[in-house]
This record gives sequence, C-alpha cells and structure tokens, in this order.
Amino acid sequence: MNMTLSGFELMKMIGEQQDRRRFQQLNWRGTFADYLDIVTRKPQVARNAFQRVYDMIMSYGTEEFIDAKKRLIRYKFFSDESFDGDDAIFGLEIPLMRLVNFFKGAARGYGTEKRVLLLHGPVGSSKSTIVRRLKRGLEHYSRTEEGALYTYDWYPGIIENHDTFDWRKVPESEWEKCPMHEEPLHLIPRELRTTFIERINEGLDPDRQIRIEGDLCPVCRFHFRELMQRYEGDWLKVMNHVRVRRLVFSEQDRIGIGTFQPKDEKNQDSTELTGDINYRKIAIYGSDSDPRAFNFDGEFNIANRGIIEFVEMLKLDVAFLYDLLGASQEHRIKSKKFAQTDIDEVIIGHTNEPEYRRLENNEFMEALKDRTVRIDIPYVTRLRDEVRIYERDFNKKKVRVHIAPHTLEMAAMWAVLTRLEEPKKPNLTLLQKLKLYNGKTLPGFTEDNIKELRKEAVREGMEGISPRYIQDKISNALVSNQEEGYINPFMVLNELESGLKNHALITDEEQRKRYRDLLAIVREEYTEIVKNEVQRAISADEEAIKRLCANYIDNIKAYTQREKVRNRYTGQYEEPDERLMRSIEEKIDIPESRKDDFRREIMNYIGALAIEGKTFDYRTNERLHKALELKLFEDQKDSIKLTSLVSRVIDRDTQEKIDVVKARLIRDFGYNEQSATDVLNYVASIFARGDTRR
Repeated sequence: MNMTLSGFELMKMIGEQQDRRRFQQLNWRGTFADYLDIVTRKPQVARNAFQRVYDMIMSYGTEEFIDAKKRLIRYKFFSDESFDGDDAIFGLEIPLMRLVNFFKGAARGYGTEKRVLLLHGPVGSSKSTIVRRLKRGLEHYSRTEEGALYTYDWYPGIIENHDTFDWRKVPESEWEKCPMHEEPLHLIPRELRTTFIERINEGLDPDRQIRIEGDLCPVCRFHFRELMQRYEGDWLKVMNHVRVRRLVFSEQDRIGIGTFQPKDEKNQDSTELTGDINYRKIAIYGSDSDPRAFNFDGEFNIANRGIIEFVEMLKLDVAFLYDLLGASQEHRIKSKKFAQTDIDEVIIGHTNEPEYRRLENNEFMEALKDRTVRIDIPYVTRLRDEVRIYERDFNKKKVRVHIAPHTLEMAAMWAVLTRLEEPKKPNLTLLQKLKLYNGKTLPGFTEDNIKELRKEAVREGMEGISPRYIQDKISNALVSNQEEGYINPFMVLNELESGLKNHALITDEEQRKRYRDLLAIVREEYTEIVKNEVQRAISADEEAIKRLCANYIDNIKAYTQREKVRNRYTGQYEEPDERLMRSIEEKIDIPESRKDDFRREIMNYIGALAIEGKTFDYRTNERLHKALELKLFEDQKDSIKLTSLVSRVIDRDTQEKIDVVKARLIRDFGYNEQSATDVLNYVASIFARGDTRR
C-alpha cells in the first residue's frame, strides 16, 4: 500500500540525512593561535595555489602503462567519477602529462608559476572540459581534510578587555570578511616572517616547506594599520580582532574560482577583473580611495588562492591581456586608485588555432607570448578512447532506445579516421594505421613502426571531426528512429553523411569528399564485422567445434608421425584426411608450402602442454580457433539456409535453426530482437549475392 508522506515527515526525512558534523567541520572558526596550531600539525594548509592544484591531482593516484614501447603515466584525477563523472577525459595521456608537469614545476617554484597556462587545440578537443574538471576538482578537494585551507575575518569594533574578550560572542554581522580570502599567515609582519618560517620548516621536505609570499590586500591592510595604531604597535592585541575560518571553494559563490569570458567591448572593461568603486559607500567614508569604498570583487580578486579561467582567451581585447602580464609574472594586479595587490592563483586560458595564429602574428604581444606556456590538446586518435567518450553520454542509464552493437564504435572510427594523417608507408592503409594505434598487431609492423608513424604525423589530431558533431548526429538518429525501437550503425553513418553538407567548419569541397570516402571505408569495415559475428553465432556450437578440433588433431598427429587414422565409424585405418586439414588451414591463409610447419607447430604446442601436465584447448590458440569457427560456419550455413531470409520462404526446421542463431546474437553480442533480425537479414543479403569474402 502506497502511503503518502506529509510535508513535515518529508522535511524530517531530509533533516535526518544531513551530516551536521560535516557541516561544522567545513564551517570551522577559531583564533589566529588556533590556526598556527593547525599549521604546525598540517603545514600543507598554507600551500600556494599551484601546490594545491598539483597535490589535488596526485591525491587521486597514477598508473603506468606502455604504449608503443613508451612508458606513460595516467593521472586518475582526470577520469575519476567520484565528482563530475560526465566530464571524465579519455585518451589524452601525453597532453595531460605535460599539463601535470607544468603544475609540478610551478609547485616547486621552478618558474612556471610565473606563466599563463594556455590550452590550445581544435574545437571540441576537451580544452574547456580539462579546465572545468580542474575547477570542480578544486571545489571538491577544498571540502576534504587533505585539501583544507583557511582565511580570516576582521572585527573592527572596540575590545574593552582583551583578557576576557570572547570572539564567539561577537554578532556575525559585525565581522568583515577579507574580500580576497587571503592566507592568514599574511598577518605576520614581513620583518618577523624569517624566524617563523625557519622554525615551522624544521624537518620538512624542501619541496613541502612553507613560503609566505605576498602582502595584505588594501582592505586588510587598512584594518591592520588602524588597529596597530590603536594599540600602539601591540600585534598580539591586533590578533584578537582576527577570526580564522575554513575556506571552501565554490564557483557559484565566487569563492576561489573565477571565470572570465569575452563580451561586447562596449559593455566590458578591466573593472570586471580587478574590482570597481562602490559609489554608495563613498558617501559613508568620504573618499573613493578608501578601500572600504571599493568592491574588490573582480575575477582576479575572488579567484585568489584558487583558479581563474579565461574562456577563449585570445578573443579578449588587448587591454585585458595587459592585465595578465603583471598577474602572471609578478603575481600582482592593479585596482583603480590602489597600489598593486598580491594574488596567488593559477591563470589558465584556452583558445582555438585561428586566435593563436593571430597572437603569433601580432608583434605587439611579444610580452604575453613570452609569459605563456602553450599545451596542445589534440583530438583523441585511439579508437577505444573515442568510443568511451560516446559511451559516457549514450548508455542504458541515459538512453531508452536500444543502441545496436558497434553503432558508437563505427561513429568513433569515422571520427578518428578524419583526424589521422595518411601514412607514408605504401603498404599501410589509413584503417590499418587506426588499428595499430588501437593496439592491434599487424603482420610486418612492430611497436617501433608505431612510434615512427606518430613522429612523422606532426599535426595528427589537430584537425578532423569534433566529438560534438558525432554526439549531435547520434542524438539526431535516436530521435529520428524512435519508432524503430533501436538505432544501428547505418542510421548513424547516414546522419553523419547528410550533416556534411551544412557543416559550418568544412569549406573545402575536397575535404568534404575525403570525409565521405572515409564513411565508405567505415561501412565496409562494419560489413566485415557483422559478417564475422553472424559466422561466429552460426558456428557457436561448442560440441561441434570440439568434435571438429579432435578430428583435425587426430589427422595432423597421424600426418606428422606418418601414421594412419582409425575411422571411428568403420574401425578401419585410413590415410590422414588431407582435404579436411586443408579446408581448415585455408580459412586462416596457411599456404600449401607452409602446411607442414603449421601442423608441426600445433603438435609441438600440444606436446609442451602435456609435459606441463596441461590439456590442449583449441580456445588457447587464437588462429586455430578462428579456422575451426570458419570451417564449421561453411559446413553449417547451407543447412541453416540463411539466404532463405532474403526470399522470405522459410520452412519450420530452418526457422528453428535461425532462431537459435538469433538467440546467440542477443545473448552473446548484445543485440535485441529487432536489431538481431535486421543484422541477419543484412548478412543474408550479402551471402545471397555470393559476397562471403572481401
């Protein structure tokens, strides 16, 4: 029985699920002395922005893997699904290694902390996704104990008795927050920092030692100066006016994470970056140079201690780019009417190729170019990684329409083919190159050859079709074919082809023709894949394969040992069945001249297993397994009469056999009833034409 809960009961249910202890941890408040206790126990709370970002990435761990004899590191942060699973990044290991190396050098103070990080690449290559992931990751990290950081507030009122003063009794409305979420250690006067730093860094790893860099912002400097004068230089009494609190980054609340993007030049000026005068407060404080009459809420201000993102950075007006020079090199910004203010933040931008070429050709922007570290973010060129991008968006949880096997794979295959450069080796096709990149071994090609292929293709991945285009067309196919109940590769490939006519980024007719030709290659490859699947479904009778394998082994054993084979039915001894052996070996292109070598190879393999006390299993030998499947398929396809599907005249016995094959396609290969029927009809039409081999 369905019982409707009352509003109060629903509220109670929500309240019970709240973690109040967690809330209290994230909203911790204490004195400056309490904070120094925390710093001595956990010095990492006083890290700078670059150290914090690098530690955040490393906290998720790494894994090493070998790709074409090259040892690569995969940083799990970029694919971890504990936050923002929809933004996981696949297949960009090398660019991401360069990115993390940038943060590593900056965290250790090697110089890259004085640079603007610029992600550069074609549209839809994950540039903004990488930045968004860093921002979301930093939000998430600041909520953990490992990523905790702190800032402070001021109480400018009168304290009558410092010995009995309790900061907890001061109303919240009387505390003034530091507008730039500064590091509390900035409150230690410059002339006293050396002794403090030496004491706190004793025994710490050199890469982990605390550095106090920068000074107070104008507002905090004003309060500090006023209070020092009030107490005639008694710093301890001034610290009674300070309350330290836990800081949690939030882009939505504009705390520690800023985003700046170009707009109409007439409606945008540098105050969006560095803050503006609060004219209402001028009447209260009497001067526009009083820091209390200024809103330090520009993107540079609020992003202090964290990250500022410049969207399409090089589309910005030159006046804005000048602000980047001081912000990157000196870590300072200039607000109107105030001296330069120290900042501690990661400056990261992204741009497309046309804008970057414009920067390269602009001789007036030499200073910015010199302060920029460019990291190329190309398209994915490994098929399995491209498939994962689409599986993330089009899966059973998100899509109700059935997606037939290989649909996403074929779309991804075409996308990757458009990004690859034609191989210079005359005996290698573009499709073979794609398969090599995807980890498949091809006769005559080693891992050294793959390294050569990548080296000779300097701009590979910097051009081609964007994943966004593929996602849009898959979406179109899903909407257009809802009545069918499923989509298959042909439906998506047709959408991809029809969209080429109006593709905004394709202006060259020759390029359009090349993309269409690549679609034909993908269709041909798909045909081979489904033919192979239907063959495997037909020949999936394990008992029949075992019998065929045992028969083949008996014959090659007799052949290699120059003996006769005993006929199981007649009991008579006969010569080895050469016709049977060759019919199996020809399926995997073993020439007549190599048959003896192949047969001895199989017998030696069986003998080696016997010595180890193991039994031979045809499934452990991939080539023999494939040959047996193809042979069984040849033997069974006529009895199943698959071609009768085309004529639609099917007897009961044949229908039962076809239903068994269809059930295998559904069970073993991921088809549904309709897509299995259609793929059988398609393959049957190929067999009806006699096109059983490429």
